Amino acid sequence: MITMTDTAISKVKDLITAQNREGSGLRVYVAGGGCSGFRYGMALDENPSDEDFIHDFDGLKIYIDPDSNPYLEGASVDYVETAMGAGFKVENPNAVSTCGCGSSFKTADGEPVGAEHSHAH
Repeated sequence: MITMTDTAISKVKDLITAQNREGSGLRVYVAGGGCSGFRYGMALDENPSDEDFIHDFDGLKIYIDPDSNPYLEGASVDYVETAMGAGFKVENPNAVSTCGCGSSFKTADGEPVGAEHSHAH
């Protein structure tokens, strides 16, 4: 199961309010690409699918599609503010090699998809 820090939950709720998207949840997914084979994605979503895994964190719904779920098992989403900017960061215990930017990864049993190294996250 994925976890969310209190800071990340608070920031997502702020985003939902700021964008007038009450009723939205946060979709967390894994897509091919990125510098280590896969990359994380997050988006506000009002329409979960019947197949989605749905988690509730203090009233915030998190949606994960069945294809992404195995890669996100045990992962933690945090919101960090650094000198380089602020943003969401995924800590994933399944990742055997990660990119320095923290938004791309490769798992032990997953073949990397796309070998290009791009930091246009």
